[in-house]
Amino acid sequence: MNFLKKYILILLILISLSFAHGDKKSQFEIITPLDFFTADNLGNIYTVKNDEVIKFLPNGKFFARYSNLKLGKIASIDATNPLKIILYYRDFQTIVFLDNQLSANSQEVLLDALGLEQTELACAGSNNSFWIYNKQNNELIRFNENLKKVTATGNLKQIFKTDLTPNYMIEHNGFLFLNCPNNGVFIFDMFGSYSKLIAIKELKEFSVNEKAIYYKKDSVFCSYNFKVFEEACKPLINNKFILSLKYINKKLYFAYKDSLIIEPL
Repeated sequence: MNFLKKYILILLILISLSFAHGDKKSQFEIITPLDFFTADNLGNIYTVKNDEVIKFLPNGKFFARYSNLKLGKIASIDATNPLKIILYYRDFQTIVFLDNQLSANSQEVLLDALGLEQTELACAGSNNSFWIYNKQNNELIRFNENLKKVTATGNLKQIFKTDLTPNYMIEHNGFLFLNCPNNGVFIFDMFGSYSKLIAIKELKEFSVNEKAIYYKKDSVFCSYNFKVFEEACKPLINNKFILSLKYINKKLYFAYKDSLIIEPL
């Protein structure tokens, strides 16, 4: 058994021990209503409900909240950079950047003003950049912090000869992971060049590290190592009550409609 296989096996054993919520000493619960959530690399937690985002410290203590009623419902949040958190308001085609105090730290980005009228997705990029997926041109575009276009893939529908309906994307370690439920997860480098396709379909979201993606699918939680092309899954307990499940920085986050359980591994 090589090193990578040993790594996967050990990781899955650790994860499987947590599915029953058995380690009462280390796990803790945050009581809060939420639609979705994320966590940053420092362990801070961000829950989103309608137009409000709440930040909790790694120990679960409330820290701050942010809401912008004029922009309506938050479509997505990306805390890859905890000093520059990205909120995307799809209905108003607007991006808001927050600092680590959940205060707006720059002008709102009005995508309509940049000629992008059908932006479906937005996420953080390296070096204070950000990515958007424009439905009108079926294109991934990366902007730098001065709102200058630095990367564009061209029309992906024409490149891949298929319709794409992405619902989630995230950048990690210089690569962008674009999830299209009908196709799988497309991976691009920071220059927009296509790298590979992970042919796992019907995903809603996932988390990523240097070797694998982690995702909930139906009644199981899985890891897929894209270095050695291996998938491993474990069944979930009380799956029907779990809104979302993520593995981030050696912690499992079980989200329910009115709470979040965090289990350090």
